[in-house]
Amino acid sequence: MARDLSVAGLIVVAVNKMPVAEVEVSADLVRRLLADQHPDLARLPVEFLANGWDNELYRLGDELIARLPRRALGAEIIKNEQRWLPGLASRLPLPIPYPERTGVPALGYPYSWSVVPYLPGVSAAEAGAFDPVAAAVAVGGFLGALHVPAPADAPANPVRGVPLAERAGSFAANLALLTGQADQDLVDRDAVLRVWDAVLAAPGYDGPPVWLHGDLHPANVLVNEDGQVSGVIDFGDITAGDPAGDLSVAWMLLPPGCHDRFWSAYQAAGGAGGQVDDGLRTRARGWALNLAIVFLAHSDDNPVLLEAGRRTLSTVLADQRGPAR
Repeated sequence: MARDLSVAGLIVVAVNKMPVAEVEVSADLVRRLLADQHPDLARLPVEFLANGWDNELYRLGDELIARLPRRALGAEIIKNEQRWLPGLASRLPLPIPYPERTGVPALGYPYSWSVVPYLPGVSAAEAGAFDPVAAAVAVGGFLGALHVPAPADAPANPVRGVPLAERAGSFAANLALLTGQADQDLVDRDAVLRVWDAVLAAPGYDGPPVWLHGDLHPANVLVNEDGQVSGVIDFGDITAGDPAGDLSVAWMLLPPGCHDRFWSAYQAAGGAGGQVDDGLRTRARGWALNLAIVFLAHSDDNPVLLEAGRRTLSTVLADQRGPAR
């Protein structure tokens, strides 16, 4: 069933579900894999925690999480996490779930998998409230520290860190799912296209490819009980390229009044070489729009991402002063 959400007086309906799991993952499978490959962890209680498009997560006692791909795509990207996250974690100002242990295909399960530290907190997308001013500084500073030139063998990703123009076809297809249904647009198509055309006209990125989280949205930012950002999770799309995609989180997470602090923290931490310009902010706004349309079109069975899409679209369309503040 579609879930109805209001955006600027319109009804937004997610029309597609998340990708179907290609392999069955269960708490029992996790227990058997641990007994086979990490027997010192096998006595820990195992409890399902969550699933995303690519992975399922299981709590292992109080301090660990097992992260198992549920699709072949997830199996490819978890290898990137295993290779690169341990080295990145040591220089980032917020905790990340780098793999402390790794597993290999076994017992009928076909993919590599990881055991990562449990980071306490709830996602910002689900938190009842958090401190947006502190979040702007924390997340901006985190991205400034992350966005340094990446090595030549950094993971390639055809849909992250690339010029926005390369996403034009998928953007149009996703927007079509939300417009023209029963003679009624489910989003304000004209308003969306005005923003999209403006961001496509922005100068492209001409700097070195920098490390990117690749999928930084409110569901991947953790907030503790005091309302402070406590970690960043889900690096499955880690790659290198234009930093604008990661920086779209400003519209996805923060009210516009906190954008100045976000950009100042990013620049102070060395992001964009300390030189933030209108082109970068405009491209970031375009990525926020693109991801909002993706979430609205493909998260019928994920209310957290569906709501993130609704909020992001509303913030982007309400941002009438231009790129960002």
